[in-house]
Amino acid sequence: PAPCILGTHHEKGAQTFWSVVNRLPLSGNAVLCWKFCHVFHKLLRDGHSNVLKDSVRYKNELSDMSRMWGHLSEGYGQLCSIYLKLLRTKMEFHTKNPRFPGNLQMSDRQLDEAGENDVNNFFQLTVEMFDYLECELNLFQTVFSSLDMSRSVSVTAAGQCRLAPLIPVILDCSHLYDYTVKLLFKLHSCLPADTLQGHRDRFLEQFRKLKDLFYRSSNLQYFKRLIQIPQLPENPPNFLRASALSEHISPVVVIPAEASSPDSEPITDLVEMDTASQSLFDNKFDDIFGSSFSCDPFNFNSQNGMNKDDKDRLIEQLYGEIAALKEELENFKAESARGAVQLRGRASELEAELAEQQHLKQQAQDESEFLRTELEELKKQREDTEKAQRSLTEIERRAQANEQRYSKLKEKYSELVQNHADLLRKNAEVTKQVTVARQAQGDVEREKKELEDSFQRVSEQAQRKSQEQAEVLETLKRELAASRQELQVLQGTLESSTQAGEEQNSRISSLEQERDRLSRAAEQHGEDMAALRAELQQLRDTLGRQQENSRTELQSLQSQLRDKESAGQALQQRRAEEQRALLQGTAREAERMVRDALSRMEDPAHIGCTGSADCLLSRVLAASECVERLRGAHGQYLSDGTAVGSLLPCLALFAHLVSDTLLQGSATSHVAPVEPADRLLELCRQCGSEAVSYLSALQDPGMVADANCSLVTACLGRISAIGEELRPRGLDVKQEELGDLVDKEMAATATAIETASARIEEMLSKARAGDTGVKLEVNERILGSCTGLMQAIHVLVLASKDLQREIVESGRGAASPKEFYAKNSRWTEGLISASKAVGWGATVLVDAADLVVQGKGTFEELMVCSREIAASTAQLVAASKVKADKDSANLCKLQQASRGVNQATAGVVASTKAGKSQVEEKDSMDFSSMTLTQIKRQEMDSQVRVLELENQLQKERQKLGELRKKHYELAGVAEGWEEDGEC
Repeated sequence: PAPCILGTHHEKGAQTFWSVVNRLPLSGNAVLCWKFCHVFHKLLRDGHSNVLKDSVRYKNELSDMSRMWGHLSEGYGQLCSIYLKLLRTKMEFHTKNPRFPGNLQMSDRQLDEAGENDVNNFFQLTVEMFDYLECELNLFQTVFSSLDMSRSVSVTAAGQCRLAPLIPVILDCSHLYDYTVKLLFKLHSCLPADTLQGHRDRFLEQFRKLKDLFYRSSNLQYFKRLIQIPQLPENPPNFLRASALSEHISPVVVIPAEASSPDSEPITDLVEMDTASQSLFDNKFDDIFGSSFSCDPFNFNSQNGMNKDDKDRLIEQLYGEIAALKEELENFKAESARGAVQLRGRASELEAELAEQQHLKQQAQDESEFLRTELEELKKQREDTEKAQRSLTEIERRAQANEQRYSKLKEKYSELVQNHADLLRKNAEVTKQVTVARQAQGDVEREKKELEDSFQRVSEQAQRKSQEQAEVLETLKRELAASRQELQVLQGTLESSTQAGEEQNSRISSLEQERDRLSRAAEQHGEDMAALRAELQQLRDTLGRQQENSRTELQSLQSQLRDKESAGQALQQRRAEEQRALLQGTAREAERMVRDALSRMEDPAHIGCTGSADCLLSRVLAASECVERLRGAHGQYLSDGTAVGSLLPCLALFAHLVSDTLLQGSATSHVAPVEPADRLLELCRQCGSEAVSYLSALQDPGMVADANCSLVTACLGRISAIGEELRPRGLDVKQEELGDLVDKEMAATATAIETASARIEEMLSKARAGDTGVKLEVNERILGSCTGLMQAIHVLVLASKDLQREIVESGRGAASPKEFYAKNSRWTEGLISASKAVGWGATVLVDAADLVVQGKGTFEELMVCSREIAASTAQLVAASKVKADKDSANLCKLQQASRGVNQATAGVVASTKAGKSQVEEKDSMDFSSMTLTQIKRQEMDSQVRVLELENQLQKERQKLGELRKKHYELAGVAEGWEEDGEC
């Protein structure tokens, strides 16, 4: 490859190289393609810097060739496929990072400049290096796995042919490993360790692979005489310890000066061909790319070093013409054979791709059918659940009515039991009177026993009918015992009371009559109880019959509902077919409009049309908004097949706006410079092709679910970027006022913070005077944390002022501060925006705290305000430290103040959460007094409330996302992010 490398430096590009490569049969000969990859890798590393620019246009062809060789599982097929992927990755990496040379040799200072001292750039650069190193290691492992390591393959021609490209791979891997270690140490000094956990895991995996591959390569005899491979340390670096960076030793690959490079050997000697055509391809490759046997490959005059006479030159010329004619004839034959082989290979590739596409199509159809079946089953389950819920509600309503009737009967039964208790009490009083009256009679014992037997019968009957009279019976027993004691006392005076016996006999007879009456009343009460039991049993039977009737009616209603569902499904299917036909017609018409726009772009009559970049940007913006609406309508259609009404207008507007954008982009390219014009035309054609593909997918019922318009959105974004490049740039006006505006905003911020602190002190005094208990404790804790936050912000603002003053004094030189602010207008605008955000956040926090103390606000609003203040102060710190010296004492003070603000913010959030939980503990839920029906009603209400809150939460999250997106857009316009990115 040495002549090719010198040739690129001679002509300052690789046009000649690619013009020759395009004539080679790389798709038909794997060994020739492998050698081409080796040469091209060397050119990208050591060739002229314009080699990358001249090679980018062939990137898609290399990708197609990589996919083609990937279908071969044996020989050089997989090796060529992986090597081509590596070359494509290398071109993309150097295109995104033009500061990196082709051989990746950079100093530490140049590495820092490549990241522009931005942690986001270092983060992205580390990810790209991981991807780059992953491709290198993949090629390394594939080459080793294709070799038979049980034999000395490194000394054979075939083994050296496969191992030769690993020398530039080893050189790339050593540099990528070194840069990755340094970047990870830099990232760990700026970001939390948890954020970089994925980076550490990926580095550890690649470290193990690279260490093993370096060890295996160093033991091969082929590499020992060509290159000195470094050995990685036993353990990977510890990125969590910053001092470990000093222990890191950059791996250095040494190529001995006296060693013969594999490039100096003829490329045709690396492998033996099996056929004459392969030998012809190798000879032609060496003739085109040269070998090291020629001393000066670009010196075509006087190669033999001697002068010949005219006759000898004539003879030699004739021989040369004959040889040229013979060679041309052989080349023509070989070219024909190569063309046939290439066409057969292409046909095989197309057949394989066709089979793969058919398989994917069948798989997508099967998956769509499965999802459709699952959707129908879910719909049926939901409808069955709803019907069962309605039936359960009706049964509960009837049960509640029966329960009310049972409650009325139970009240009537309680009333009868109370009447029975009154009768028992009267019976006890009569018995007591009889016991007193028999003080003077001799046959008191007989009458007493009769009364006890009668009382026992009545008590047992009352105990069987109601357990509630047990206490009354116990009382009567105690009174009976007391009566017995009194009877024993009265027996002593029986003789003195015989004279009053006759009078007492009459009273006893009357009492016996009263007893008989009470017995009849008790019997009547028993009969009433039996009647009530019979009526209760009758009600239970009636309730059972009603439940059976309800069950029968429910079954009949379910059968009717199933009939209606079948009819509805048939109607929905017919309606879906009509809507599908309408969608296909609309998509077909939209596709025709886009194709018409693409054809008009190629029409010669359209060349005279011109347009402005502003008009193009307006069209692109309208088309992008339409694509977003179309994506939403498409998603709604996929979730609900009947929602085709919102999709059809979006399709028509999409076709119109995309066609208008394509024509406007073509017209704008006619007045643009050559390179942006070519890129703009190519993007317009690509956008039109993606739109046609999307509309074609909508016409196929099996591909509607897989249709995606994100590629159209990406093309529109790239067209918009080119349009922004073509827009004329205006100059900022009134920059001389920026200095005064910075001072005003900082002063206003300090005033707002002082005012907020005063208001918080005032609210705290009112709370101590008017609140008590838990409310006073919660308010004191919240207002105290808010006061601490305001003090921390005040310290931060003062530190920011000192740092800004130091920046202005050190950077303005002989100019005035206003001139310094005007010169650094973007930085100044960032300071102004950050100051406004801090002052506004302090005011909003105080208002939220006031509402919380008054009981009118929410704790969540206070937590959001505190977090917003933390974000605003972080913005102020970032804007202040952009131009600061990293060793500045004021910068250290600012960083300490920033940490104080973060701690104070955490304190506000913690105190707010604690207060919220303390307040919520007071509100306990008591369901002890509620019935089953009331609890069921409360449960249903709670479920409805949960669904409503979930719906509101989803809508609020969508609204928050849109607000943040709009905020970023407005902030980007105000801060000049797009213009800074272009610069």
